[in-house]
Amino acid sequence: MTLKILCVDDEPNVLAAYQRSLRGRYDLDTATSGKQALEMLDASGPYAVIVSDMKMPQMDGAEFLEKAKEIHPDSVRIMLTGNADLSTAMSALHRGSIFQFLVKPCSPESLALALDGAIAQYELVTAERELLDKTLRGTIKVLMEMLSLSDPALFGRVQSLRKQLRLVASELGLTDIWKHELAAMLSQIGLVTLPPQILAKMRSGLALSELESKSVQRIPQISHNLLVQIPRLEAVATMVLYKDKHYDGSGFPADDLAGDKIPVGARILKVLSDLAQYESEGVSRGGALAMMQRREGWYDPKVLSAATRCLTQREKAVTEENLPRTPISVWDLRLGDVIASDITASDGTLLISNGHRVTATLLEKIKNFAELTGVKEPVFVLKHIHARAKKAA
Repeated sequence: MTLKILCVDDEPNVLAAYQRSLRGRYDLDTATSGKQALEMLDASGPYAVIVSDMKMPQMDGAEFLEKAKEIHPDSVRIMLTGNADLSTAMSALHRGSIFQFLVKPCSPESLALALDGAIAQYELVTAERELLDKTLRGTIKVLMEMLSLSDPALFGRVQSLRKQLRLVASELGLTDIWKHELAAMLSQIGLVTLPPQILAKMRSGLALSELESKSVQRIPQISHNLLVQIPRLEAVATMVLYKDKHYDGSGFPADDLAGDKIPVGARILKVLSDLAQYESEGVSRGGALAMMQRREGWYDPKVLSAATRCLTQREKAVTEENLPRTPISVWDLRLGDVIASDITASDGTLLISNGHRVTATLLEKIKNFAELTGVKEPVFVLKHIHARAKKAA
């Protein structure tokens, strides 16, 4: 992909000179004002490099480049300035709004040299971001695989929690829903630190001792401490930390955060986690939501109303859960198949819970159990997804 450059100057003859001297070497757009340039950033951006004159009417170069930084922070910004404006240019440089400034008049050779350096900087920044994105995706995938292998039942519950959270977040008109989904998926990661006997008691609804209860109450803190070490997951870690916090400020953690100052993702998780707990005890969804409405101060009213609207509607969209199922042998499982019922070993051990999508790691686990201890067959997968996966294979 050709990297684009945007040059901004209120003098058309200067822009024409840029076009003549740089033609054929760069993909160059021009604008005669900061206002026009901002519109071009929205319509045609991002630009690898933005070059702006300092002295322009209505909006000077420093103000324009600061606004450009907000829109496309990765763009490398260069300012052209006269000697009289050096103090202003230095101020913009210190604020991080510009990468480099050039003193006018600037020869075509000097400008081209600066542009080459700026393009190299842009490529470095974007390459690092791409590497970080891939590392983050890989780290999350490994965490999910670990959770699915260590506790399939728990993984099935957080999958359901994620789907509900997506609906509620959309109902509330939130952006960056992926962060909220990650918070749902990783909210219980700390449970892997608990002894198996405590997990078994929790699943069976048995009463916990005081010491065991304290261990369970610390799970949000443990999950937070694990997640906060992963770059770009700081906001997700904070949502997880406050997922048991009451809207009035009571609950865990015991601090002064209350109301809308609690991250909205945590407020959603509080509603959905408590709803799931009620339903696991045999309470209907409508009954559970009605009980939660009476718990004054526990939940964000906006979140509880949104959950009530989108989780109790009569008309349900067609989803993977209500598609036809097909029985197959465990040896016919393929990557990408969606499991339509729990898969268990011959001794009753749960291997994969309903709703999982088969990954390479899960497939290896199932086949190992099939060879060593046996797996109850047939297994069920969603019909159209299995057919598609089989055809692709």
